Amino acid sequence: MVVIARLRELLSNCCPWSEPTSPTKPTSSTMSPTAAAAGDDQTVITAITHRTLEVSPGMRLHVAEAGPAGAPTVLLLHGFPELWYTWRHQMRALAAAGYRAVAPDLRGYGGSDAPAAGDDAGQYAALHVVGDLVALLDALGEKKVFVAAHDWGALTAWSLCLFRPDRVRALVALSVAYAPRSAARRPVDGLRALFGDEYYICRIQEPGAVEAEFARLGTELVLRKFFSYRTPGPLFIPKSGWGSPDDEVPLPSWVTEEDIKYYTSEFERTGFTGGLNYYRALNKTWELTSPWTAAQINVPVKFIIGDLDLTYHTPGAQDFIHKGGFKKFVPLLDDVAIMKDVGHFINEEKPKEVSEHIISFIKKFN
Repeated sequence: MVVIARLRELLSNCCPWSEPTSPTKPTSSTMSPTAAAAGDDQTVITAITHRTLEVSPGMRLHVAEAGPAGAPTVLLLHGFPELWYTWRHQMRALAAAGYRAVAPDLRGYGGSDAPAAGDDAGQYAALHVVGDLVALLDALGEKKVFVAAHDWGALTAWSLCLFRPDRVRALVALSVAYAPRSAARRPVDGLRALFGDEYYICRIQEPGAVEAEFARLGTELVLRKFFSYRTPGPLFIPKSGWGSPDDEVPLPSWVTEEDIKYYTSEFERTGFTGGLNYYRALNKTWELTSPWTAAQINVPVKFIIGDLDLTYHTPGAQDFIHKGGFKKFVPLLDDVAIMKDVGHFINEEKPKEVSEHIISFIKKFN
């Protein structure tokens, strides 16, 4: 999960699937049949294929795909602690609607390579992650695609639109609004001033500290805690401990036992460090992106957020979204959809509704 929307500007003024194959060289591919509901109460079989592409020297991305070859492509970008799998419902819906859905594991996640972070986690700065996506589009033979993105995927998608708007036909951003860069303060410094040292993004900054806490709790419990979080306010991970390994955290209704087993098996295999490095690179991204200070996003956009999402309750976020700030920096903002009684993991909690939002929006540009 990530809470950056509006904070940069605000702080300038205050103080059934199959398990994907592991990375191999050259490209490898597998196929798994999954059921997808179509119209007229019929059920069609949507094949989700998995392959690993070397998009640049030393960087391989695992990619899940569904839908007809040659159809308009929708690039689906996940957040933390997620994988390509977070888009499983939308992949089926998009394929049934005649689109090609492409959902990579971002660098550091799942079946994709995880570069060593370095002292400043610079390998996970936005320029590198966006570079992966541009190279992926080249490898797929796609000059321009639709993008749907959630959480850290949304942050990455905003950067893709900022750096390479020529590659994006339109964007559907979920949960994280665009945050124009402010020159006033580094983002982590601002978050620490606003929320304190135990705010989860601040706690993540020290390499190894949160990993040790997650290891103490156990991978599945950590995932249960994230997926079940519905408090419309900031998330804290106390230094005294984020609960007990014996805590019982029921799964939300939209996460099945099969789902949690898959997520757990992948994060047990890879650890959480790859995903955590995105947070650790926040200040590095800020340092590298000074030419884009206060820059606009100039692609068509639809934004969707749940009214219980912690990002929606970041100080100043709702005013920014609804009172002109968002539209000022995203002049081609077409629509803002607020989903009632929905939390952060919106595309999994309300898969049918989110799929319908995505498809109805991108159809405007066919």
